[in-house]
Amino acid sequence: MKRFRKTFLATLVLFFIGTSCTREDDIHQNEEAIVPAHITDSVYHEAARMTAYNFVYPSKDPRGKGIMLSGTITIGDSVTRQTAALGLILYNHFTVYQADQCPTHGDLMIQSIIAPGRLITISPDYYGFGATGDYPQAYCISRANAQGSVDALLAAKRLLDPMGYAWGDYLFNIGYSQGAQTAMGVVRLVDESYPDLDITYTFAGAGPYDNPETYRQFLSSTITGMPSTVASVLLSYNEFFNLNIPREEMFVEPLLSHVDDWILSKRFTREEIDAKIGSQSISDYLNPALFDTNSHNSRLLLEAMRSDNLCQGWTPRSDEHIYLFHNTQDITVPTENTVNLYHFLSGHGLDNVVLDTADYGSSPILPAHETGAAPFIVHSLDIMCRTLGVAPWISTLPTFQ
Repeated sequence: MKRFRKTFLATLVLFFIGTSCTREDDIHQNEEAIVPAHITDSVYHEAARMTAYNFVYPSKDPRGKGIMLSGTITIGDSVTRQTAALGLILYNHFTVYQADQCPTHGDLMIQSIIAPGRLITISPDYYGFGATGDYPQAYCISRANAQGSVDALLAAKRLLDPMGYAWGDYLFNIGYSQGAQTAMGVVRLVDESYPDLDITYTFAGAGPYDNPETYRQFLSSTITGMPSTVASVLLSYNEFFNLNIPREEMFVEPLLSHVDDWILSKRFTREEIDAKIGSQSISDYLNPALFDTNSHNSRLLLEAMRSDNLCQGWTPRSDEHIYLFHNTQDITVPTENTVNLYHFLSGHGLDNVVLDTADYGSSPILPAHETGAAPFIVHSLDIMCRTLGVAPWISTLPTFQ
């Protein structure tokens, strides 16, 4: 998100490295393409003083079929083959639409902030970007994206060891917006299926954890800060849950005739797509029939969303440490998502869950959803440093309430 990058960097008084990495040739979706994880190329980012290793690894697509996905390992100069990293960070990226905004194509803003802290960062592209860029993204389907993230983490550890790198026992799991949903999806998947993985701390900011509630909130409020995200959720659930809802029963003009070009082509940023849709009023681009939650199509969508709801249906481990953040002025991802998740986690006896919901403001230039990203990162880094027992590696930070 171009404007988001500029504002975020200005806020944090940091730098952004935009060197693009060469994309690996498309790896087709068939069993013959499944090969061991391997490094495809590396790029040294001089300003950030870090090396990015792009890699591909075996995982599953949103329907459970074998696929090769891609990701990036970033290592700052403070970590060498003689100086071990303090630990690992699994970074789950926020909403992107343009093909070159994924980690393997060089969008490494957060990684460049983390790099000075002696932590190795693993960043999956997600299905639909990088090696699978010819396929539609599994937008806000937490189980699919979490599987890709966990597989990226495991593959990266296997690749780093023979490269001569070592690291401590700390494992941080972080994401904002869609990335927060993925981060919490990782917690659920690890708790269900990976008992040997121990996540030290999870940081989740303003994520759509409760998509059925989000759907109902949007239909009742009829407004959202980012119309592209609403359209993308409907497209994704319709595609990957095989709902077979015709597009004309989901959208109206002008969006209806431009779904492929504006959203699925991966040619435009989120801001550009929102500008093309041209309205924050959901009724201006959604089919009126969807506003009846008892209609056939709404019931199909809600049932699919319930099956991937992070606020029900699983048992978190009692020793999880989780920081939940949300700007209360957010109209892109309703705050109810974070509140509902907090109640779900605390209802299962988790004592180490921090709920940070406060008014972090908004502006005509920067929506409240994006405004919350800077304090989320700052607060998360502060908790990381206290957990590691080290001083913050960023000397100049803004003050947030």
